[in-house]
Amino acid sequence: MDVAISATLAANEEVARRRRAGQRILNLAFGEAGLPVHPALRDALHQAAGSNGYGEVAGSRALRTAAAGYWTRRGILADPGLVVCGPGSKPLLYGILLALGGDIVLPRPSWVSYAAQAELAGVRPIMVPPPPGEGGAPDPGGVEAAVTAARAEGRTVRSLLLTLPDNPTGRLARPETVRRLAELARELDLIIISDEIYRDLVHDPAAAFLSPAEVAPERTVVTTGLSKSLALGGWRIGVARLPTPGLHRRLVAVASEIWSSPTAPVQHAAAYAFGEPPELVRRIAESRRLHGIVARAVAARFAKAGARVPPPQGGFYLYPEIDGFPGPEELAATLLDRYGIAVLPGTAFGDSPTAPRVRVATSLLYGETDEQRLAALHAADPLRLPWIAAGLEHLEEALARL
Repeated sequence: MDVAISATLAANEEVARRRRAGQRILNLAFGEAGLPVHPALRDALHQAAGSNGYGEVAGSRALRTAAAGYWTRRGILADPGLVVCGPGSKPLLYGILLALGGDIVLPRPSWVSYAAQAELAGVRPIMVPPPPGEGGAPDPGGVEAAVTAARAEGRTVRSLLLTLPDNPTGRLARPETVRRLAELARELDLIIISDEIYRDLVHDPAAAFLSPAEVAPERTVVTTGLSKSLALGGWRIGVARLPTPGLHRRLVAVASEIWSSPTAPVQHAAAYAFGEPPELVRRIAESRRLHGIVARAVAARFAKAGARVPPPQGGFYLYPEIDGFPGPEELAATLLDRYGIAVLPGTAFGDSPTAPRVRVATSLLYGETDEQRLAALHAADPLRLPWIAAGLEHLEEALARL
């Protein structure tokens, strides 16, 4: 099997290479949360630094209980005995695909690793576009037709994936769409995988958010982690809520052969985080505000240049389309080679090779140092900070010339 490095990681390494060569690059390609670790989390990790024994494959009781409490406070039924923890939600998603088997329905576009992981697991992705104006959830009508056609060809289709809110589009599926997909999952006997790692970063806290686990808890897997909401990408910790004992047993068996058990000190800190102490709730609220302000500012620069760009609703992504290019690869290459702006082409997310759309990640605009990033987090108007203003000016000038 010919496996390529993940597009996001490859882009980040290319940016680093060009910067070492002296080029000025505005990195809008890598989806890292771009904020420092909260001191309370550093303290929690330090307290458990001496924990060096293998733990339970499914994760510590403290972390599983804290994760179940996190979901319960959001209206999702969760039993600690049906929670599995892993070294990031990304390995958990791959483990879930292995445990489920069968082909999977994905939104088009969708995060770069979903389709790649499906192929690594020996199953085929079925890509279905979202309803107009939405992202992260395939159109229900398209799902029904695609699953019916695939099964008529003799294929086994077992699952359907949603990302709420979405990477790459930054959009949030409407509750009506989620509800209809939950109904379809029952009708078509599908397991829903709901990747909700950006859930706490929906820009408007009052926005209507519906998890399929609220509608069809008996057939919904929910995954999340701390890499986005608390900017702990390097700590590698994730949790999954399983709907049935059978799927839980299969995932634990897979985990036992791949990662044995999550890192013990990080589990201790993660249990503290999922308990949602006030200082971390405040940090997430501050992060959510910053992500929204900067993402909207970047979207405004693209719109000013004539791009079609759906307003971002969550996380730190947007997905503009710019006419005048034969496809996304050419658009992304032009932005990087001529103007020093790194983005990812829509083809990395399974989008059409003729649609000039790119994924823009805005969170590395916050600064190069922890001091700058904290200043951005706490500023009344982060757009006025010199380093953020300079990045936005670089982008606006490039788009005007483009």
